[in-house]
Amino acid sequence: MAHVLLVDDEELNLEILLEYFDDEPDFTLETAADGEIAWEMLQDDSKQFDLILLDRMMPRLDGIGLLRRMMGVPRLALIPVVLQTAAGSAEQVREGMEAGAYYYLTKPYRRDALLAIAHSAITDARSRRSLRHQLHEHIGALQFLSHGQFRVRTIDEASQLAAFIAQACPNPEASVLGISELLVNGVEHGNLGISYDDKASLKLNDNWREEIDRRTALPENSSKRVILDFQRDGKRITLRFTDEGSGFAWQDYLEMNPERACDPNGRGIALARMLSFSKIHYEGCGNVAVATLTDPSDGQSA
Repeated sequence: MAHVLLVDDEELNLEILLEYFDDEPDFTLETAADGEIAWEMLQDDSKQFDLILLDRMMPRLDGIGLLRRMMGVPRLALIPVVLQTAAGSAEQVREGMEAGAYYYLTKPYRRDALLAIAHSAITDARSRRSLRHQLHEHIGALQFLSHGQFRVRTIDEASQLAAFIAQACPNPEASVLGISELLVNGVEHGNLGISYDDKASLKLNDNWREEIDRRTALPENSSKRVILDFQRDGKRITLRFTDEGSGFAWQDYLEMNPERACDPNGRGIALARMLSFSKIHYEGCGNVAVATLTDPSDGQSA
């Protein structure tokens, strides 16, 4: 069950949102009439929200102001926020993303678009929490890892490997998200051939995982692997991800693109670059991603 907070100063908008979620038994909803009321609710430790749908333009405290407050509180910064607004200029979308809203809806929007974004945001957040939990299951000896090569076939294996390798990195909690993103991209987009448009459609129809499992089981994909090469050189760690796909137009995905802000997918590489790595670049046709991290320590620990 997902606990969702709807924040909007227009009563009619709140009524419409509540109606959109009427036939969604997996959601429980609460409402707030402006950002200040929402902020007070978020201070209540007994209320654990899994998602916030946040109006941008409100009196007293607007959506951007509330977002910035949330980013200053580690517990609240982990809650996914869908910023909804009637203003859809590239600059306004970019401002929302920079404030921490990696999911965006421009009014008016369809019910299916809202639900797809809501499901995607919650799934992403739960995956991140699961990865952080897995971090604590691995021992600290990985700080001594200097080089190694690892191979994964499935997205579950990708998540397990990400949690393992992150322990060898300077900031495991930040690194695990980017490592997982690049490994999963190699599996789903590279080896399984799921395109950007394919994934958007699968997310809208809530059958992404079903299609992942179907393609993974196909005979032509049984031997495909994503290879992760780890190399520590003094204070620098280089992670090289190689898949067996035909590549993609990677140049379009290194930055958060406002034109794709309302899509349920397409932000992972940009987030990995922003939050996890010092740098990401791609080689060849795009089936090789190289991420670097700088170790702030003396080079002997991670």
